[in-house]
Formats: sequence, structure tokens, C-alpha cells
Amino acid sequence: MSTPVRFALVASLLLTALPGLAKDASSAADAELEARITAMARMASATGPQYSPDGQWIAFHTNISGVSQVWLLPAEGGYPRAVSAGPDAANGVRWSPDGRLAYAVSPGGGYNARLLLTTTTGTDTIAMDDDGEANTFLGDFADDGRYHFRSNARSPSITDPWIWDPKTGKATMAFEADGFGGIADLKGEHALEWKLVTRGDVNAYRRDLRTGERILLTPHEGTASAFGQFGRDTNTVYLGHNLDRDNMVFGRVDIGADGKASAPVTLAERDEAELDDFLLSKDFSFALLVWNVAGRHEIERISLTDGKRSSLPAAPAELVYSADIAPDGKHAVLSLAGSTTPPDLWQLDLASGKYTRLTWSPHPGVDLATLVKPELRTYESFDGLELSGWLYLPKDFKAPGPVVLSFHGGPEGQEVPAFRSDYQALLASGIAVFAPNIRGSSGFGKAFMTLDNQAGRFDANKDIKATADWLVREGIGAKDRLGIMGGSYGGYATMVGVTEFPDTFAAAVNLFGMVNFETFFAQSEPWMAAISTSEYGDPKTQAQLLRDLSPIHKLDRVTTPLLVMHGANDTNVPVVEAEQIVEVLGKRRVEVEYVLFPDEGHGWRKEPNRVSSTLILTRFLGTHLAE
Repeated sequence: MSTPVRFALVASLLLTALPGLAKDASSAADAELEARITAMARMASATGPQYSPDGQWIAFHTNISGVSQVWLLPAEGGYPRAVSAGPDAANGVRWSPDGRLAYAVSPGGGYNARLLLTTTTGTDTIAMDDDGEANTFLGDFADDGRYHFRSNARSPSITDPWIWDPKTGKATMAFEADGFGGIADLKGEHALEWKLVTRGDVNAYRRDLRTGERILLTPHEGTASAFGQFGRDTNTVYLGHNLDRDNMVFGRVDIGADGKASAPVTLAERDEAELDDFLLSKDFSFALLVWNVAGRHEIERISLTDGKRSSLPAAPAELVYSADIAPDGKHAVLSLAGSTTPPDLWQLDLASGKYTRLTWSPHPGVDLATLVKPELRTYESFDGLELSGWLYLPKDFKAPGPVVLSFHGGPEGQEVPAFRSDYQALLASGIAVFAPNIRGSSGFGKAFMTLDNQAGRFDANKDIKATADWLVREGIGAKDRLGIMGGSYGGYATMVGVTEFPDTFAAAVNLFGMVNFETFFAQSEPWMAAISTSEYGDPKTQAQLLRDLSPIHKLDRVTTPLLVMHGANDTNVPVVEAEQIVEVLGKRRVEVEYVLFPDEGHGWRKEPNRVSSTLILTRFLGTHLAE
């Protein structure tokens, strides 16, 4: 008897190596569909824009070459040019005050990033860090040219703040941290320090780098999150926070001459929305606020002198991925994206409210007008809790029909109407997608986000079945044609789905998800394990809880055909999580297909792998959800 385990070591995959998406792979219709799916997976994007100190240029990232690199664009618009090149993705570009560019390159998609500083022509490049295989996390420049970043070079479970000094050309540790944290802003001898107490709980301090003295800016009870930036001086700190409240708001903390911090002053809040981000103008006269309204973004301007607020015109897409304000305060550049709009750069005239497009990321073979926009739907879970999700229906969809439930990562993430080539590929194949935000998701307040912590995860897992039942009850999904998929924590949700509810799903796709909390805590990055105990449970004191929550111990229940895809260099969710599933199900003769990408980490960064993943996923689900 031949084993049902299919193993593929994938760096790239030719279309001729794939089975057809339908029964007759040689048909013209199937070939056209595969070509369309390939084209969607290859679509480029433009993200992370930042103005040069003189406002003449915009640095950004695009994967137009197949993998993300640093590019430059004239601020008034024009032809872009590449700054970096190489086989690995470049990310996190930042301008230095003297007009150079810092960015990170992560070999193989891991966390051992190299921090590089280069000229606008990509020459005379130097390394700002020298920590070997340590995990390195991006930072930013201070006004005097110093660059702050984080590294766990001293201890695997701790990230210490480091500062690179242009005067010496060397990086030194700013101070020893006592956990997972770093520097959010640097001005003179003061640092705006943040420390993650645990996931969903953050403290902010003003630290004197000379004396080590620090002032707590965010005292609170329970859990609270905060992010911020210094104002004109280090006695003023602007914060996004949910201190002693459910939703994130925009506020300010002042530090008096006595060295004591005031209680946060709320400058802007919205009952129906959460603050996702804010940007301060270079002269600190105003800020741009980005509000999360049920998964879509709205932009608002607020004067920091008199508090006057004014809404800005709706952006040409649903989401603001990243943004920056020009040095003269007259314009903002934004990376905008949506369900049918891959990320591109737009410039906003802050006086007129007019958006001007700056980049046209190529999408040959794809007519964006034919892509599907989702509808936000609400429903009740097993206990009456209101949940919501985004429903994507193919053209001419005949309900009830095949539907794939797609779960986001995190678990504190949020499903939003972003462009997803895998969703659009499934839709082009006639398969609907429902992407829910079950309890534990962000964007709906602090209380909702903590509902899945530790033992609360049993209820979050029941949300999976409640979602599937709702789709069938509403007549959207056919009972015997439901699929489930997800990446990272969404991969965990997928494995919960096929173990806890084995008769619910006809096919499942686990993308780099956890399956065994014992091995996850033992082999994930030590800092990741350290900050995850409040979310999942403490392996030292709650071993039984973690065992009960781990799908690995219930694989004997699995009857659903399963596709597992993982990156060999994934240190967030180590590849052992995938290997355990394949080994156990292989011995049980359950159909399982395993695809390992040798040059990827936590997710796919390279075009050939994105294309292969999308094609394999669509073919697999199309085969098993067909009538």
C-alpha cells in the first residue's frame, strides 16, 4: 500500500508539475485558471514610505523584482530606482539625518537580520550591527544621527536596546533590559523606553541614559497597551493607549520639573473605533490619526496646539499600511491597500485633501475590476457573543456551496479587507471565503482581545465550530463542502478544527501553525516563549492546560485531508510543529501533503514560493471541495 503522505521540498514549482485544478488538467479552462492564479500571486506591492530629510525623495519597499527591496521615488512623482538588491528581502528602510538609508536584510527569512547603512545609490554600504546569529529588530534614527535597535545578543530570552553612533561607527548596548522591550524614541540623553510585561500588556518609561533613572508613564491596573513618541522635548510624550479603558485613544503625558509624570490627557477618542496609529508633524503642530473602524481605516487631523480635529477625505483604499508626513507638513505619503487593491503609494495634499497616486505596482494578467470585495457580516457564537467576519463570494456563486474558513494569525491579529492573492485565487476557482474575527482578535477593544487567554482558548476554539455552523445555517456553505485554513496561529486554529470537530471540514490547510505547545515553548525563540505564557499558559505551572490545548494529542481523530506548508528557517513556529503532524498522520494513513520551503522563515517572502504556495493551496482545496 502506498503512503498517503506527499512530501515536496519546494524552492520553485513549475505549472507543468502541478495536477490540474479540476478533473481535466489539459483543458484550456484549467490552464487559463492556473495562469490567472499565478498572475495574482506575482502581483507586486509598495509599502513603508518615508520622506528624505529635505523632502525631495521618498524611500520605500517594493517586491517588483520578486523579493522586497529598497527603492527611491521623487516626492513629486516620477520614475523610481532601486537602492538594494539581493536574494533576501530588505525591510524597515529609514532615512538618516545626513541623507543615507538604513535597512535590514534577513537571510533565509529568519530573525538574524543584518542592519545596513548605504547611500542613495546603494554604494559604500556598511553594517551597523555585528551580532552574528542573534535576533535583531529594527529601530529608527534620532535627530543627531544615532540609530537605535534591539538585539538578543546578550541573552536569547531578552532584547536589549542598542545604539549605533555615527561618530564612532559602532553600536553599543544602551542599557540591559529585563525582558522584551526596547527604545521607541531617542532624543538627547533621554529614551522613550517600552517594555512588554506580557502579550497585550505594555509599560512606557522615560529613561535617562546617563543615570539609568526612569519614570513610569503608564501606570495601570490589569493589562494595557501603549505606543508613543516624544514631543518638542522629552517632557512631553504623545501616546496611543488603552490605559484603564477598553479602546485605544490618542493622548499626552507631561513630565513636570519635579520629575513626576501626569496622568494621560485624552486628546482624541472615538466610541466606535480604535486608534491604530498616529504620526506627528516635524514641527509638532499637528498629528495625523489613523482609526480602525471595524477593520477599515479612517484618517483624521488634530491640531496639537488647540485640539481642533478635522476628518480627511476617504482614502482610495480601505487600509493605511504605513505613512509619513513631509518635512514641510504640507503632504503625507501613504501606502494604501484594500481587498481589490494591492499596496501602492499615494501622496495626500493636507490642505486640499487630494490624493495623488505615486506608484503603479504591476499586475499583468489580472484585471483588478474583476476581483471580489468582501461584505462584513456579524453573527453569534455558541454563548451569544457577537462575532464578525468578512464574506467573499465568487461571481455567480450558487449557495449553499464550497466555503473556506480562513483564520488570522496572532492570535491578537485582526482580519481586515486586505488584498490576499490566495483568497482571490480561491474565488476565481468558485470557492467562497469567510474570514472571521473570533474572540481574542484585536480591533474590538481590550476586553474582547483577552477573552481567549489561557483557559479562555477553549471558548475561542468553540468559535471555530460556531462559525462553521452559522455558514451552514445561513445557507451560504454546503455542510459537506467546508474547508479551513490559516497561518501561524491561524494554522493552530486549523488543527483545532480538524481535531476537535473532525466531521466539520472536508479539507484543511495548515500554514506554519503550532500543534504542540510543549515543543513550541521548548524550541521557539526564547523571547517568544517568554512573552507567550499569559496568552497560552505557563509550561512550568500549567503543563496540563497546554497539553489539553494542543491538537497533537488528538490527531487520532483526524479524517480530514490536510495540506501542511512550512518554512525551514522558521524560528517563530519551528518546523518541528509541521513534522509532528506529518509523521503521526502518515503512520495513520490519513491523507496529508507536506510542502517545505527551504529558503523561507515565518511566511513566504519570495515570488516563486508565493506562486507555488498559492497554486498548491488552490489546487488542494479545489480538489477536495468539488461537488
